[in-house]
Amino acid sequence: MRTGYTLTGADGQAQHSDTRGTLGGNRRGRVYGRLDCPSALRAIARGGYAGQRVFFADEAAAIAAGYRPCAVCLPVAYAAWKGRDATTR
Repeated sequence: MRTGYTLTGADGQAQHSDTRGTLGGNRRGRVYGRLDCPSALRAIARGGYAGQRVFFADEAAAIAAGYRPCAVCLPVAYAAWKGRDATTR
């Protein structure tokens, strides 16, 4: 039996890791944040969220995989992302 974690790499592909990474994300919402994010913890407690959970080694991998920062636990990164998004429209 394989132990460890599956991290999503910058190419969007799953990769095995012995550590869970520093950031968690949600496949459905394409959002990433801290592992202790209050918003994510509430969603996990409600159920159904854990099946959509992915882990990233770092912020660069999350962004490269097409995920956006969480507005709750990463407000500065979210504001920067939102500002960049507005300039591309």
